[in-house]
Amino acid sequence: MAPVKRRFSGLRDEGSEVIMSPPRRLRTSETGVEPPGEQEPGRTVDVSIVMPVYNASRWLQECLQAILHQDFHGTMELSIFDDASTDDSGNVVESWRERLNGRGISLVISGHSSDQPRGVGYAKNKAISQSCGKYLCFQDADDVMMPQRVRLQYEASVLHPNSLIGCRVQRVPEGSTQRYTRWINTITQDQLLTQVYTSHGPTVIMPTWFCSRNWFLEVGSFDEGGKGVPEDLLFFYQSLRCGGGLARVDQDLLIYRYHEKAATHSVTEETIWKLRVEFLQERVLHQWDSFTIWNAGKQGRKLYRCLNPTNQKKVKAFCDVDENKIQKGFYTYEESLEKPKPKVPILHYRHASAPFIICVKMDMTGGILEENLNSLQLKEGTDYLHFN
Repeated sequence: MAPVKRRFSGLRDEGSEVIMSPPRRLRTSETGVEPPGEQEPGRTVDVSIVMPVYNASRWLQECLQAILHQDFHGTMELSIFDDASTDDSGNVVESWRERLNGRGISLVISGHSSDQPRGVGYAKNKAISQSCGKYLCFQDADDVMMPQRVRLQYEASVLHPNSLIGCRVQRVPEGSTQRYTRWINTITQDQLLTQVYTSHGPTVIMPTWFCSRNWFLEVGSFDEGGKGVPEDLLFFYQSLRCGGGLARVDQDLLIYRYHEKAATHSVTEETIWKLRVEFLQERVLHQWDSFTIWNAGKQGRKLYRCLNPTNQKKVKAFCDVDENKIQKGFYTYEESLEKPKPKVPILHYRHASAPFIICVKMDMTGGILEENLNSLQLKEGTDYLHFN
């Protein structure tokens, strides 16, 4: 079968050739995200820095100092929602009001004092609802902006108002999550679209997002399911469903902090896996008549078992480089209720045919995977897609 040809680009707005799926509603509060400036009719600024806060007092001084030092010459506001912090985060923020106002940055802060936080999605939605910027700059309270962040991302977002704009990052402590950080900073503009199915999650990572308010409202609110819900990945997928583009400013514009209390650690790998499989089937596999899973080992077999029956039948083979796996000849799907049980051939990768779903971890084979793909003269996004 000839592989399905799909055109990918680093930026994609209206008129894209990608087949869209119907928008999916996310879990939100009854009010959702309201139009901007409800408290002060007619008030608008160029950029709202949107920052949810939960027990972030130890990080806030450095974070707010960096916001104060932005070299953007347009109008800005800082919109904060305190999600039931039990430390003195609110007092720390208030202590910066005069300095921010002196720089021309208005401060809008609200929150709640319930026994439990409502979650990052809820806090972001509330911070956006009370803001009035034409453009939204998302900032985590434990990260630090470089002075040119708002200016450079604003310029990119004005040119591409229907896109999520990201940037490169500096990871601290240095050496944390080295593979992930290298991936964030080095994937190409085309790969921002072709690698959206990998376990790394959004190719433009949430702490670097910048977008127009109009595009945010087009996509819809963040999911408010609370702890354990990857609200960033859900919004990212929904933006793509709506035809949104992706782009990255290729400068380090954010110091991206790693620590054990980060909200991302509450999301399980299995939750992310299920969402990725669903999105892969929705966006890619329903268009393909057949395909090969590259990896006859644990990850490849798991992907096969998680596919719906229609897509399982499209798997024409597994392929691998391991002679022990290849010599077995086929994989038997023992959990199947079908009789006889499905058997899928296992081939050497040189004898297999595109398109491929690659279930081998990137950057973990010493370049061998990349050499094998290049030897077959395969094009990413057309002949293969990475899943792991």
